Amino acid sequence: MRSNKGRDTKPELALRRAVHALGLRYRVAIRPVKSVRRTADIVFTKAKVAVFLDGCFWHGCPLHHTVAVTNAGFWAEKVRRTRERDAETDQLLKEAGWRVLRVWEHEDPADAAKRVAILLGRAVERPS
Repeated sequence: MRSNKGRDTKPELALRRAVHALGLRYRVAIRPVKSVRRTADIVFTKAKVAVFLDGCFWHGCPLHHTVAVTNAGFWAEKVRRTRERDAETDQLLKEAGWRVLRVWEHEDPADAAKRVAILLGRAVERPS
C-alpha cells in the first residue's frame, strides 16, 4: 500500500497539464475549506471550484471498478465508505459556497479540462 501515491499520480498530472494548457491557473492539493479536513486535487480559490480526480478502484467507478478477490469484505466496505465520504465532502463544500467537479481517472484529460473550463465560465477554443 505504501507504493500508492496520494498525489501527483499519472492521471492527475495529465489532467493538470490539460487544464494548464487551457490557460487556467490553479492550486494543487489544498483544503478548499480550512475547517473541513478534505483535500481537493485542483482548486480555483477565487472561483470557489474544487476538482477531485477519483481512482476507479478506490472510489468504485461504475464502469471500471473491480471487486477484490482477497479480503473482499474489507475492500467492499472500504470502497462503500469512500463513496459515502465523497458524497459528504461534496455536500460540505456546496454548503460552504463551493462548486465541486468529480473526474474519473479513466476520463480523457482534455475532455475533463474542458468541463473544468465550462464550470469556471471560461470559453473553450474549438479546433478550426
